Amino acid sequence: MAAPTVLSARALLLDMDGTLVNSDAVVERCWRRWAARHGLDGDTAMRTVHGRQGHLSMAILLPDRPMEQNIEENRLMLAEETADTDGVVPVDGAAAFLAALAGRPHALVTSADEALARVRMGAADLPLPPVLVTAESVGASKPDPEGFLKGAAALGFAPADCIVFEDSEAGITAAHAAGIPVVGIGPRAAAHRPTAHAVSLEQVRVSADADGTLTVRVG
Repeated sequence: MAAPTVLSARALLLDMDGTLVNSDAVVERCWRRWAARHGLDGDTAMRTVHGRQGHLSMAILLPDRPMEQNIEENRLMLAEETADTDGVVPVDGAAAFLAALAGRPHALVTSADEALARVRMGAADLPLPPVLVTAESVGASKPDPEGFLKGAAALGFAPADCIVFEDSEAGITAAHAAGIPVVGIGPRAAAHRPTAHAVSLEQVRVSADADGTLTVRVG
């Protein structure tokens, strides 16, 4: 058995969908319906949508369409996703992982808007981190690093003092662009060169030293 990867940080920046919450069933339903309405292949759409704000996924899939139309359709998509919680469950190990972070600096950094983030974390029965960086908080979506940089700043730490937890290519790319080590969670993450990789949060252990340094063991 390989030795675990051990990382140190002062704060953690956590993606939501695919990292803490398994919302794949809802995402599949909503985005495959959207793809079918536009005559697009559903599998192609699903390879594109994870980790990004919806209007940017739409822009990639329909590159000749005005962005204003994507933004309006994304507003409708967010409402549809927020109303649908069937099958939203925690990622294995998420509850224990977040319990270990109670009282420690950590932030949620998600491409979802705040309403959707609150609904999905609630549906998965997971506590919200003390700091939320949502779609409304940023001018540029992942893979841009803005969200992670804002999360680090909100917690009062330099990016180099943080660790990101992510599942998607867009999110892992954003973490690397921010200069932050990233733990990839789940099967989607493995192909995108995270600093360390875990099949689920069950393979992650977090402990804190007396000076507040967080030790993260992966594997």
